[in-house]
Amino acid sequence: VSKMPPTTSLLTASAILHCFCITNTHSYAPSTRRTIGSFSRSKHVTTLLRSSPSNTFEEITSSSSDITPSLSSKIKQQQPHNNEVITSPPSPSSSTTISPAATWHKNRRRQMLQKYGPQLTKLERDSSSNTLALSLLALSNLSLLSLAIVCGTAQLSVGQIALLAVFPGSMFSLWTLQILHDCLHGSLLNKRQQKFIFGKVKRRTLQDAILFWGSMPSVFGYYLYLKYGHLTHHKSLGDPKAASLEKLFDSSSKEFEDGDVLFVAHRMKLKGKVGPKFQVGGREITMSISKTGFNNWREDKPLWNAVVFATSFMYERFMLMINDVVVAITGRNYFFPNKPKEFHQECAKYCRCAVMVRGLLWKMAGWKSLLFLYLSETLWSIPPHPACAMFVTNHGSNVDDGDGGGGCIPSSSTYAGRWYSLFTLGTNYHCEHHDFPTIPLHRLGELREIAPEFYKEGSNDNVFRIMKKAFSKPEFYACMDAGIQHM
Repeated sequence: VSKMPPTTSLLTASAILHCFCITNTHSYAPSTRRTIGSFSRSKHVTTLLRSSPSNTFEEITSSSSDITPSLSSKIKQQQPHNNEVITSPPSPSSSTTISPAATWHKNRRRQMLQKYGPQLTKLERDSSSNTLALSLLALSNLSLLSLAIVCGTAQLSVGQIALLAVFPGSMFSLWTLQILHDCLHGSLLNKRQQKFIFGKVKRRTLQDAILFWGSMPSVFGYYLYLKYGHLTHHKSLGDPKAASLEKLFDSSSKEFEDGDVLFVAHRMKLKGKVGPKFQVGGREITMSISKTGFNNWREDKPLWNAVVFATSFMYERFMLMINDVVVAITGRNYFFPNKPKEFHQECAKYCRCAVMVRGLLWKMAGWKSLLFLYLSETLWSIPPHPACAMFVTNHGSNVDDGDGGGGCIPSSSTYAGRWYSLFTLGTNYHCEHHDFPTIPLHRLGELREIAPEFYKEGSNDNVFRIMKKAFSKPEFYACMDAGIQHM
């Protein structure tokens, strides 16, 4: 460890701490006291106005029809105003139906805009993470690369490598994910600028390049999930028709219907059939690492369930690394046989570049360099890592016991103090993010200051109690089997 090059990560972390204006409980984002009119199955058109000249903000139409019948009677919705400003990039899906959980966020957003429109509109239109986030992305990836090389060349033990992966490796990996996530939502680059680098590079081109190359070095990376599975997650979370393992693996759509289901299946209940399925010797065989692990959970056995979750999750991540090699060689991702050629070509392009980077690392520093990256990318997601608390509870089926009507709340945030928000780089503000997807990572905490009645007060979440509760009794994903709280 003494051979490790000096790093400026702690100084940088201290310097940016002031950017997180955070007064932080585990918020289940209760509804306001205002009541919205009953939900209607009639179609409506929402005009989305451009809030900036960016080509990522488009005018689209959306429909509220075809909401799950079993939930429709328990959902309340308000017709949108014609002049409502929405800066979130539209979902790439061809379907315009949004889930009950997505409608819940849409209604909250509308209520907040009605009450705090000028403040929220300015925050959403004008703010970007820009220089701060790009600097942190460079710091994170260079630190991960340097630490990986050190782990392979300094003759560190596996135990020492694991400690470095817990901190600072997992923090840098999570920062990389969050910054790329900002890039995807259009809140990384200046929102009022269409071209960059001396006016030669278009916004979309630069965003795609940052997403692609910014996800390296890694052993399985975040690129393909972000590119094909995250924007649809905002539209389809908790939808029983879209959020099933069978649907994800059998779909012929270029995008995943809800990419988060690939993670959620390890730790939450889902409706629908299981995938992926393979034809072997004339027989159809279903193979699901996540479902196999989750089926072995035992109610009120949090320690057992945490071990099962960690095992299935880490094993699946390891197999993804192996699958990248297969995709790089064959040019096809066989887990998704029905997806179009464009999907497989993009998978192959990314996997070939990523595998080449991993091969160079192995040649330079040996297998321990990849072990460090693997642990850095997985450990923040599993207990007892503190970041696991927000990861496993961001879309549960919590019930509001306050004055919100006792309905189910599909999204939550974890408020465990200013240092926790810095450590997770704002990922803990998950409900806030779904309310306003294009507010950048370092400004999400301001939503609680502008609209405090929409979020619970305090900063005293105990992350270990949160994890214990989550692993004691699994819930349905994003109120999939319950009525959404009345707004």
